[in-house]
Amino acid sequence: MKQFKIKFLAFSILSITLLHSCMTTKTNVGTYKEIQGEEYTYAKGKQLWLFWGLIPLGRTDVNTPNDGNCQVITRHNFGDVLIGGITGGILTSHTIKIKAKRPVTSTENKESKKKMNLLDKFKKGDSKQ
Repeated sequence: MKQFKIKFLAFSILSITLLHSCMTTKTNVGTYKEIQGEEYTYAKGKQLWLFWGLIPLGRTDVNTPNDGNCQVITRHNFGDVLIGGITGGILTSHTIKIKAKRPVTSTENKESKKKMNLLDKFKKGDSKQ
């Protein structure tokens, strides 16, 4: 009987750890997709849940840009799986990341257009500048 309990406990822990899956949800807000610029992480946070995600432990307040143009990434990564696996799913977590874009400055725009023009001339065989 004792061996059965140990095997059952080992099987339960293994199945809980392995059956948790990693997931990622990306939601574009506003005109984030259309805006040109360099991506950067605006804010990060973790949301904790009790009883397999049924009851939230508070609400994570993750800041967003004032203009509202951002990408919200919600992940259930390996660390979150580990937390859920160790606690048997009683405590679970999700990682939240907010990405925004820095606008391209006009000097960067001019330089990139100049490079593109030189590339076009080179492709056409015109080596004069």
